[in-house]
Amino acid sequence: MAAEKTFVMLKPDCIKRGLVGEVIARIEKKGYRIIDAKMMKLDPKFLYAHYAHIADQPYFLDVFKYMQGDVLGLCVVGENAVTGMRQLIGATRFEEAMPGTIRGDFATSTVNNLIHGSDSPEAAEIELERFFGERLKIAV
Repeated sequence: MAAEKTFVMLKPDCIKRGLVGEVIARIEKKGYRIIDAKMMKLDPKFLYAHYAHIADQPYFLDVFKYMQGDVLGLCVVGENAVTGMRQLIGATRFEEAMPGTIRGDFATSTVNNLIHGSDSPEAAEIELERFFGERLKIAV
């Protein structure tokens, strides 16, 4: 299979807790390459677009407030990158995340779960475009 791109975002609690290096090391040790990275604060327009699928959920406002801190977006490349990163990241609900996964080892709640990873190649393409725009019009 050819290399695949996916979007990974290190969330505000990952940045605040000083876990960026640990998380990036785990990604690289798994055999994936980070071909672009961008630190930013997410504006409300970005947040509404990125979290539109949970806008009707009671926890949306908690997520919206939490995600207004610094984040680090990554373009990760490798064989089966979308599925592989989802496995490395662990379950969204922190209490279901297995030990050895990023969330299983470090998440403190379902809202404060350190990291986001695209859930499909189609979502990865949309999220990479939303976060990086024209920067990623390069070959893998």
